[in-house]
Amino acid sequence: MEIIFGQNKKEQLEPVQAKVTGSIPAWLQGTLLRNGPGMHTVGESKYNHWFDGLALLHSFSIRDGEVFYRSKYLQSDTYIANIEANRIVVSEFGTMAYPDPCKNIFSKAFSYLSHTIPDFTDNCLINIMKCGEDFYATTETNYIRKIDPQTLETLEKVDYRKYVAVNLATSHPHYDEAGNVLNMGTSVVDKGRTKYVIFKIPATVPDSKKKGKSPVKHSEVFCSIPSRSLLSPSYYHSFGVTENYVVFLEQPFKLDILKMATAYMRGVSWASCMSFDREDKTYIHIIDQRTRKPVPTKFYTDPMVVFHHVNAYEEDGCVLFDVIAYEDSSLYQLFYLANLNKDFEEKSRLTSVPTLRRFAVPLHVDKDAEVGSNLVKVSSTTATALKEKDGHVYCQPEVLYEGLELPRINYAYNGKPYRYIFAAEVQWSPVPTKILKYDILTKSSLKWSEESCWPAEPLFVPTPGAKDEDDVPCRPSRDRGVQGPHHKSHCQLSIAYVPEISAFGRQTEDNQGSTVILRYTENLNY
Repeated sequence: MEIIFGQNKKEQLEPVQAKVTGSIPAWLQGTLLRNGPGMHTVGESKYNHWFDGLALLHSFSIRDGEVFYRSKYLQSDTYIANIEANRIVVSEFGTMAYPDPCKNIFSKAFSYLSHTIPDFTDNCLINIMKCGEDFYATTETNYIRKIDPQTLETLEKVDYRKYVAVNLATSHPHYDEAGNVLNMGTSVVDKGRTKYVIFKIPATVPDSKKKGKSPVKHSEVFCSIPSRSLLSPSYYHSFGVTENYVVFLEQPFKLDILKMATAYMRGVSWASCMSFDREDKTYIHIIDQRTRKPVPTKFYTDPMVVFHHVNAYEEDGCVLFDVIAYEDSSLYQLFYLANLNKDFEEKSRLTSVPTLRRFAVPLHVDKDAEVGSNLVKVSSTTATALKEKDGHVYCQPEVLYEGLELPRINYAYNGKPYRYIFAAEVQWSPVPTKILKYDILTKSSLKWSEESCWPAEPLFVPTPGAKDEDDVPCRPSRDRGVQGPHHKSHCQLSIAYVPEISAFGRQTEDNQGSTVILRYTENLNY
C-alpha cells in the first residue's frame, strides 16, 4: 500500500458529479463544507508538519439524490505569498520560514524583528465557522477568512484582535439556539497579564449598525480567566458548555512565550516551544454564564492532553463533561511528516491511545464534608471528586471507551443530557479505520469499516421532525467518510464516489474518495 502523506492535492474548481450507489433520502438537501491541509510542498520547499499544509476547501452539494463535489485552495495572504515566491515564505506553527539568502541584510534584520512578536499566518485550515449568514475558514491564530459557501471563493480577512484582545483562538466554537457564537482565545501578556478570554459573536447585527458590518465586528468579551503562568499559557483546542456553565481545561501542555519569541533566531519552529509537563496538574475551570465568573472552588485532575471536548451537561448538582484524553503530547509529534512517511506503523504504536473520559464536577462543595470524601452524588457515573485538606477537589474520571477520536453528537443535545457519540475509531494508530456510534447508556457500540479506507470525521444529520436523539440518516465527510450508526440494526448503505480526493493523503486501492450515507430502514433495537 502506498503511503503518500504530504503529496499536494489538485483543486476541483468545477463541480463534478459523484457516482451514487444506493439511494439518498429526498429530504437530505444542502452543502457539506470541509477544510484541511492540501499542499505541503511549494517549489522546492516543504512543510514539516501535517497541520502546516495550505488550506484546501471542500464542498459536497447534495440535491435530489445527487452529490456534486468541488474543491479550491483558500486564497489566503499566506497562500498567495508562497505561490508568488514559489517557496514557503510565511511561517507555520511547525515550519519556520526564512528569508531568501539573496536578500540584503536589512531585509533579513526586519524578518528577525517581525518574528520576535510574530504576526501569525492566515492559513485557515482547521474548520468552518458560521456567523450569522456568513461562513469563515478558521485556524488557531487570530485570523479567520470569510468564504463563499457556494463557490468556495476567499473573501474578507478578519483579525480578531481588532475586536477582542486574543492572539490565539480555537476553531471549535459553540452555538446557542439563536445562532450566537461562543468561542475562546488566549491573550498573551496584554497589559502585563496573560489570560484566557471567552468571547461572544452575535448572530445578527443591530439594525442601526447593519450597513457594511458583519457579526464578528460586534464581538464582545464574555469573561476572562487569568493564566496560572504569565509566560507559559496552556494550549487548548476546544472547550465545553452546558446550559449555564462553560468548561475549560488548563492543561499542562504549554506554550513557552519566551522561547517562541526567540525561535526564529534559534532556527527552530514555534511548535518546538510547546512542552508537556508530566509532573503538573490539569486544572478544571467552571465558569457560570449567568454571573460571567468562575466557580470559586479549585478543581483539578491528573496531567493529560485534550484536543476534543465531546459534550457537557448538568445533573444533580454536578457538571458532567466528556472529553477525548491522551496521557501525553505524543500525538502532535507523530504528525510531523518525517514521522508519517517513515516507519509509520511502528511509531504509531508508541503514541498515547485516546480515551473517552467522563468527569463529574460538584457545583456546590459542602464545607463540612470530610476530607477524602466523594462529593459526586450522581448515580449515572463512577467518576469521583474527592475533597482535599486545602479545600481543593481532585477529580477522577470514568473511562468509557478506549480508541475513539473526532467525536460528534446530535448538536440539538449540545450542553444537555445525551446518549450517543458518533466518532472515528482508532486503535494503535491515530488514523481512523472505522466509524463508531457509541451508546453511553449501555456502553455498547456499532461500527462501520471498509477495506483500504480511512474515514474522516462523521457528521450526524437528524431526520426532519426527529423525536429520538439518534434518528437517522446521518451524513458523512470526505475520504470515504461515513456517518455513524444508530439504534436500529438494519440499514441501507449509500455511497457517493468522487475520483481522486483524499483526506489523509493515503490513496485507496481504486484511487477514489467518497461520501457515504448510512440510512436505517427498520426499527429494531440491538
